[in-house]
Amino acid sequence: MSRANRLLPWVAATLLAAAASVQAAPPSTVDEIVARHVAARGGLKKIRSVETLRQSGRATAGPNRNALVTRELKRPSKSRFEFTVQGVTGVYVSDGQRGWQVAPFEGDVAPQPLSEDVVSEAAEQADVEGPLVDWKAKGHQVELAGREILGGREAYKLKLTLKSGAIRYEYLDTKTFRLVRSDSTRTVRGRPVRLMTTFSDFKKTGGVLFPRAIEVAVEGRPSRLKVVVEKIELNPPLSDARFAPAVPPEP
Repeated sequence: MSRANRLLPWVAATLLAAAASVQAAPPSTVDEIVARHVAARGGLKKIRSVETLRQSGRATAGPNRNALVTRELKRPSKSRFEFTVQGVTGVYVSDGQRGWQVAPFEGDVAPQPLSEDVVSEAAEQADVEGPLVDWKAKGHQVELAGREILGGREAYKLKLTLKSGAIRYEYLDTKTFRLVRSDSTRTVRGRPVRLMTTFSDFKKTGGVLFPRAIEVAVEGRPSRLKVVVEKIELNPPLSDARFAPAVPPEP
């Protein structure tokens, strides 16, 4: 074998190693970070193919505080949330423009309208794709706000300013590009409340990645709401009527 031929395997190995190092290079822009996040979730095509979504499971807020929960979403901004405790069910529904609730635990057994602020928040939460997918087209803004260590792992911290002006901080694992935490501020009984939502136990359904364990913490409070997602259905038949606001009975 000639000297040139003997060198070929080494040259090839060097080129392959260089190519691998280029592919594995860390992203340097927000667009690259979000693109890897979308790819980690299953890719844009599969994510966009989800027109309706139903998730069901169990929620725990402490000893003897358990509930069956179901969340249904339909494009573009329809949502329905149900939780059942000891056979009693509460319902929160929004079509993106109006909303209503049946909250028997608060003494409301007849449908009551949701406030504009709650409807606006519900519409944002009803984004089937998530706000990072096509964020520019949706009118959102995303900035890289640095990196943080969460649970012993490094995460990109993205400042997400929604079209409405609401601000969230989304944390993407620097290795897997999965969304591991989301911080947001909600209005509860007229007061701003900071929520920290942590995601784990990721598995794919229909080629799309979803977290199966969700934990919600309220800043300044020791209690945690833990949700275990037991079933995920992609594109179940959901009629618009299921999200239509009910008309409260006249007094």
